[in-house]
Amino acid sequence: MDIFKIEIPTPYAVGDVNAFLVKGDALTLFDVGPKTEEAYDALKWGIRSAGYDMKDVEQVVLTHHHPDHVGWVDAFSHAEILGHAYVDHWMKKTPEFLSYHETFYAKQLKEGGVPDKYIQRILKVKGEIELFGSIPLTGYLKEGDEIPGHKGLMVYETPGHGQSHLVFLEEGTKQCIGGDLLLERTSSNPLVEPPVDLSMERPKSLLQYNASLQRLKALNVSKLYTGHGGEITEVGKLIDDRLERQKQRSLKVYDLLVKSQSNFELTTQLFERLYQQQLGLTLSETLGQLDYLVANEMIEENMQDGVIYYSRV
Repeated sequence: MDIFKIEIPTPYAVGDVNAFLVKGDALTLFDVGPKTEEAYDALKWGIRSAGYDMKDVEQVVLTHHHPDHVGWVDAFSHAEILGHAYVDHWMKKTPEFLSYHETFYAKQLKEGGVPDKYIQRILKVKGEIELFGSIPLTGYLKEGDEIPGHKGLMVYETPGHGQSHLVFLEEGTKQCIGGDLLLERTSSNPLVEPPVDLSMERPKSLLQYNASLQRLKALNVSKLYTGHGGEITEVGKLIDDRLERQKQRSLKVYDLLVKSQSNFELTTQLFERLYQQQLGLTLSETLGQLDYLVANEMIEENMQDGVIYYSRV
């Protein structure tokens, strides 16, 4: 791939996000950063450093719908905007979708045993609407598609970190634009999100994520261009390490289950200092480990008065 990395600042703890300008029969930008002035300036100057202007970008391809990746689609109204169909909900932001989104999370939080005083605070943070772009997608990408203008650059669906997550593998070189699926220095958080069919059935994000990592490993990637941080060449080795660490985290949750507890109760123990500042993220992390333990038949779940409690088998 003829690829040029652009580092874009974000307001998040993860730090800069990477966009990638890829030259082919079409000039394509993969991801665009959050919708902030600082991000716009970095994106503009990054494209100029590669020898182009913003208007030269012919298409934008999005790895997933999170705001640090999709904000500045608005700067490319002249271009094709491509991504998973799920991304379009965040571009259009219809009242129906936003209402559904809030209802879905309220249900999950109540079932997780989260006290009412925390629920509205989490729902408010979940939106971050101002950091998203507003131009609808001009086309949808799905498993097995080839990116227009880039022969052999194929689409793979890799949900887990986000329900819309895609990676793009160049078949000849085995180079891959990987979004947030696997990062150099930190583990991606498999987030609780509504399903792609917009039902009320919660996807098991960590189980999806583990399967996506295994799939990435099987692709024999030679070089992974990541959404945050540096490139990765020893992809399989890092995936094995991350999966083992995740297993160890789940065993820590198992050790805490000396009695039946809710997701919220366990989260306050696992993240004693952090949970009040990042309750949504820490609840997602704990719930993922609980899903893993249930899938491995080490624990079971039971509903009591609208709250799901977990206990050892």
